[in-house]
Amino acid sequence: MAGNSDPLSPRAKLAVTAGKAVAAASRAAGRGSGSVIGGRVALKLDPDLLGRLAQNLDVVLVSATNGKTTTTRLIAEALRAAGPVVSNALGANMPAGITSALAGGSDSKFGVIEVDEKYLAGVARDTAPKCIALLNLSRDQLDRAAETRMLAENWREGLAGSKAVVVANCDDPLVVWAASSSSNVIWVAAGQMWKDDAWSCPSCGGVMQRPGDDWFCGECGFRRPTPSWALSGDHVLDPHGSAWPIHLQLPGRANKANAASSAAVAAVFGVPPQVALERMYQVQAVAGRYDVVQFQNRDLRLLLAKNPAGWLETFSLIDPPPAPVILSVNARGADGTDTSWLWDVDYTRLTGHPIFVVGDRKLDLAVRLEVANQHFQVCDNLDQAVQMCPPGRIEVIANYTAFQDLRRRVGN
Repeated sequence: MAGNSDPLSPRAKLAVTAGKAVAAASRAAGRGSGSVIGGRVALKLDPDLLGRLAQNLDVVLVSATNGKTTTTRLIAEALRAAGPVVSNALGANMPAGITSALAGGSDSKFGVIEVDEKYLAGVARDTAPKCIALLNLSRDQLDRAAETRMLAENWREGLAGSKAVVVANCDDPLVVWAASSSSNVIWVAAGQMWKDDAWSCPSCGGVMQRPGDDWFCGECGFRRPTPSWALSGDHVLDPHGSAWPIHLQLPGRANKANAASSAAVAAVFGVPPQVALERMYQVQAVAGRYDVVQFQNRDLRLLLAKNPAGWLETFSLIDPPPAPVILSVNARGADGTDTSWLWDVDYTRLTGHPIFVVGDRKLDLAVRLEVANQHFQVCDNLDQAVQMCPPGRIEVIANYTAFQDLRRRVGN
């Protein structure tokens, strides 16, 4: 039963109140939303608070290396057709941020929660989700995250025995292997543009065969399951074979794939595809991503790309040459301090674009572009880069903390 029919214990209420007070103080001091510090304080006072807050909600967990913030937003919009939703919409996706988000949704029916890949098993244990969406797994934050096969194993072990309906991308072998321990899986053919983390079989280590869109291991027989939902061009195909048009304000193939997975999740809760997809049209930008802003009398489109898979998808949706492109890379704690992943990105896709490079690690990126035979200029900051850009809308692509820096600079 949703709603707060089962009141929180006095200790849990104290923890929620204290967390909100600390978060408010953090906001007042200009230190961000305060959701993480507030959640940490609340969990210190009541370590079981996350589970208590989730017990009256129908919970959806969303995890992936790419697209989880956007997909969380799309699912939340779709489920609002069936009742009030609480969500960690700003992407604070570890237990403290999740606790903080749920503490603000006492009258909600649904909890739609983005979860960092490393924390999925623990958060699933605490929140007893009705549905878990698994989109993709690829290399990311190489200094912090285990290699992808180990993350997949962590998911596989954590999901074994879960009662949740798992909605999983059947085009990503690592996701399929992770989800296969679950008793109730709905497979979605959402596609996989980045394949460089899935050439060896996660089950036996054999070489993956990839004819067309199919994949299988020639050694152990592990293979792509048959999907019941699929992305097909600009449509989602449902389990009955009906095609539903996708109308999004968000650009690119990757977001259509996110919409397909979101429609499958919405259906688990009884929201039909047509209603779910119509509601997804409301989403214009996600925490500043895809926003077009005016800065120094120019239009800048802000695009977040934080690992090789994300950069590949982002290159596919930028305006054609000669649209100017500004690239910004940092390597702070939230980004991962190891920038060797830059060598996994195919920068030849930017040929013909005037390129301007900023950010803490602009020289690392400059070396990589030099090797890729790209024409670029290194700039001191965003202002200088914008002044040097030729006419036209400017595509600005940045990794995580670089993206936050840009948003602050342009007042977004």
